[in-house]
Amino acid sequence: MMILTDLFAMIFRLAELAFAAIVAGINGDYLHSVKNTSSWDQGRFIYTEVVAGIAIFLSLIWLFPFSGSFVHWPIDIIISICWFVAFGLLVNYLDGACGYVFNWNGVSFSRYDACGRWKAVIAFAFVSAICWLVSALIGIIWVRDHEARAYRRRTWGRSRV
Repeated sequence: MMILTDLFAMIFRLAELAFAAIVAGINGDYLHSVKNTSSWDQGRFIYTEVVAGIAIFLSLIWLFPFSGSFVHWPIDIIISICWFVAFGLLVNYLDGACGYVFNWNGVSFSRYDACGRWKAVIAFAFVSAICWLVSALIGIIWVRDHEARAYRRRTWGRSRV
């Protein structure tokens, strides 16, 4: 069981790193293109960039499955909530201008397809939130399993030690 949790934890941390990097790249390119506008108008994008930066930092730190990396599940839940908030802010910004959020018909991989870029940011923010939530669940399972092992009493023959 321990090897599986270590393996899954590493896979999810790699996915979290990749998804946050994609969001940070696309969102950062947009923020660079609107650098002369008011920061208040770009608040949701700055928030998304900060969440992506924090997610990149934490996923790099916790990428390798040491036993201490599983006890950070409360922070995983907080980062997941932050990603869900970023997802909601970006969906609210589009407000149907590019059609249904998860409708990928007509989306191209062109650099100049603005709707495609925003839909990619929205999709990767959502998937990243799910990955952080699953990482938290893995951490909860790992901690619960280790607490159960720590409190088991051993018996030696008929005596209790």
